[in-house]
Amino acid sequence: MKNLLFTAMMMLLAVTASAQTLERMQWFNEPENWKITNGKLSMQVTPQSDYWRISHYGFTVDDAPFLYTVRGGEFEAKVKISGDYKVRFDQAGMMLRIDKENYIKAGIEFVDGKYNISCVVTHHTSDWSVITLDRPVEHIWIKAVRRLDAVEIFYSFDDKEYIMMRNCWLADNSPVMVGMMAACPDGNGFEARFEEFSIKHLPDQRRLEWLKRNQE
Repeated sequence: MKNLLFTAMMMLLAVTASAQTLERMQWFNEPENWKITNGKLSMQVTPQSDYWRISHYGFTVDDAPFLYTVRGGEFEAKVKISGDYKVRFDQAGMMLRIDKENYIKAGIEFVDGKYNISCVVTHHTSDWSVITLDRPVEHIWIKAVRRLDAVEIFYSFDDKEYIMMRNCWLADNSPVMVGMMAACPDGNGFEARFEEFSIKHLPDQRRLEWLKRNQE
């Protein structure tokens, strides 16, 4: 048992230490213009694009750019976000997505001339929550922590102090697409930028509890 535990720890350290490079990620709705330079992604956001399902507005759209990697189990993901927001609903953020009916997107959204910290949670239908900021911000960090059947979403202005903005359900034990999205529902596109994207594996809580109960 001790040898098995040692092997598992070494494998965990190897996974944790390996960085997620943007070049190895995949596009869903690839935009016409984008580039990756020194670990930073910039894109010209596709005009008239968004993610939303049914509720309130009565339509479904699923066509905005999303650069992602796939993760199973529990993890912590983080990214720094900035953009040249121009018109209503211009947005950039992180997205966790199982399929077209189950996803979470969180970041900055420009509404009525103000910057908002925004989160949309979709399970068949979408909901929307916002925190309106009293002034524009140059950038923001978004962090998502997936544990069992829940995801905690945090934001920060300095990558030091993080404030939780949402705790929401996401199906347990299902692979998740994780990455960076931006949308421009009303406008003709804008530039969105992403830096310092990282994913850290978190050991499964149930597995850790089992190990505690079954120590030699």
